Amino acid sequence: MDQLRSLRVFAQVIAEGSFAGAARTLDLAPAVVTRAVSDLEDHLGVRLLNRTTRSLVLTEVGEEYLDRAKRVLADLHDADSLVRDVNSAPSGNLRILCPPAFATHQLVPRIPVFRQRFPGIQLELAATGPVDAADENFDVSIVSIGQQPLQGDFVVRLLALSQCIICAAPAYLALRGHLQEPHDLLQHDGLLPDVAAVRRELTLFPAGDGTVLPTQKILRLSLQPPALLTSQLEVLYAAALAGMGVTGLPTFMVADAIRDGRLQRVLPQWHGGTLQLYAAMPTRKHVPARTRAFVDFLVETFGGKQEDPWLTTMGA
Repeated sequence: MDQLRSLRVFAQVIAEGSFAGAARTLDLAPAVVTRAVSDLEDHLGVRLLNRTTRSLVLTEVGEEYLDRAKRVLADLHDADSLVRDVNSAPSGNLRILCPPAFATHQLVPRIPVFRQRFPGIQLELAATGPVDAADENFDVSIVSIGQQPLQGDFVVRLLALSQCIICAAPAYLALRGHLQEPHDLLQHDGLLPDVAAVRRELTLFPAGDGTVLPTQKILRLSLQPPALLTSQLEVLYAAALAGMGVTGLPTFMVADAIRDGRLQRVLPQWHGGTLQLYAAMPTRKHVPARTRAFVDFLVETFGGKQEDPWLTTMGA
């Protein structure tokens, strides 16, 4: 009996939920799949599966054996990948999960440089919504969170910090007047994320490095009816550019627009909190070369420090 082959077949049968499904995935005859699992049970002297006409149910010992089998197969895959990485340039498909705003304003403009360095790596980018936790279905998750700890068992690398700063279009400020103090916000048209509506207040922090400050230094303003409420940061960005009102957005989104004059920072002595940006990878004994290359590129590009690099480029 080829025990390794039987392990793979057994794991695939459970993953597919049927012998027929495993046979199709593995491109084997159904009888070969059935024989492989039976041979494995004969070799072990125990029943791993209870079979009915409609379903397969793992026995208690089958559950424990499957868990160990998955580890063995994962370790073997890592060992194979390690050898391949030593003998070849990074290559293959890399699955990335990223918040849409960061993907649009920061990641995608830098991908051409990465592709020039590593032409053998193909990128599959998912940017469907906020990412506040790593996803094991992706090779790299770019996570954006506030001051809360990062959740989950993942290998993480800090990329940068990004303050949420208050800004508006020059044309809007020329029409409605400039803001001198935080309470002036209550007299202006607000462009707000929908989370603010849930909290029913605006929270402002004194300008600084973005770290958590004592409660007495935090300013909270009761929320006024906004001119625009949305869950999409890109919509807030577009509305601010169009002169609809005052908003708070991460520096990684607005730094370019502020430098070229399309937006203007207001109340620079205050900001709306700080985001922590991380690259997170599933915990593995061996990380593929393509994943290491991409994460190293991100850290190199964004600094990898407890600093906001976009504030510096804005002259703050």
